[in-house]
Amino acid sequence: MWIKRKPKNRRLERGNVLDVKLRAKEIRAARLRLATTAVGLSLGTVLGLYLLWRVGDWALDEFVFNNDAFAIRELDIQTDGSIPVEQLRKWAGVRPGDNLLALDLNRIKNDLELAPMIQSVAVERVLPRTLKISVIEREPIARMKMLRLQPGGGLGLVSYYLDKSGHVIQPLPVQVDTISLDGDALPVLSGGNAAEFLPGSAIHSPKVRAALRLIAEFENSPMAGLVDLKSVDVSGTEVLQVTTGQGSRITFALDHLEDQLRHWRLVYDLGKNMGKAIWTLDLSVTNNAPALWLEAAPVPPLAPKPDPASPNRKKHV
Repeated sequence: MWIKRKPKNRRLERGNVLDVKLRAKEIRAARLRLATTAVGLSLGTVLGLYLLWRVGDWALDEFVFNNDAFAIRELDIQTDGSIPVEQLRKWAGVRPGDNLLALDLNRIKNDLELAPMIQSVAVERVLPRTLKISVIEREPIARMKMLRLQPGGGLGLVSYYLDKSGHVIQPLPVQVDTISLDGDALPVLSGGNAAEFLPGSAIHSPKVRAALRLIAEFENSPMAGLVDLKSVDVSGTEVLQVTTGQGSRITFALDHLEDQLRHWRLVYDLGKNMGKAIWTLDLSVTNNAPALWLEAAPVPPLAPKPDPASPNRKKHV
């Protein structure tokens, strides 16, 4: 027996389909309007921010960076050494009339500290028209002479100087009458590796570092004022060979320098009481340091050293 199906309402089905399609179109249109609005707002925001940035940039240029009210009238450059102020001004790259607020202070500081003879720099704006630059120069405590090619050809001895931190200083060719410290009075460092002596760089050799510590500690040791250090030879194996201006040769170990300097004073006093002078003394031997003696001769007084507190102190040569 056949089962008959009920006839469907075709008109109702077509209406439902049309209604669904209409709602889908409305949703797509709403989404499109929302997306268009979002894109428009984004572009408008970007454009607004760009215009605001351009206006702000123009305002800064017009009212700050190109404003004559902030043009530099005074360059206050101070140094505790002997580098001419005009040379410091050239290295700083700053001229009267430059805008004070437009200057890159870090650039000025870094450019100045590239000079081997400068230890540190402080740069400060003093509104409205003053730039203050304070320079601390490296103070040499030893010197070394090395063969270098001369500009006109040939080889010649060139003096390099070292501060207590081991930085190599190549002095400026300043006039002799601007110098109050004689570079020839500094102890000579010998036996070092010439390849390490690069102006502006620090030497890391343990023996050179020890020699510089010895020279620095000598100034406050019991031997200061009794003898002067003429040279320090660092070519030995784990020892320093010191020659004094009085003709003594003293051997130091690389460590415990303060104790060795005190020991030196004890031996010096012993020889003085015996009427003898030290010829050689090996302080690297901790017990019973070997010593050779000479008959003491009248020793001329040491030349007075420049007062380090003098306002006219010139450190570089």
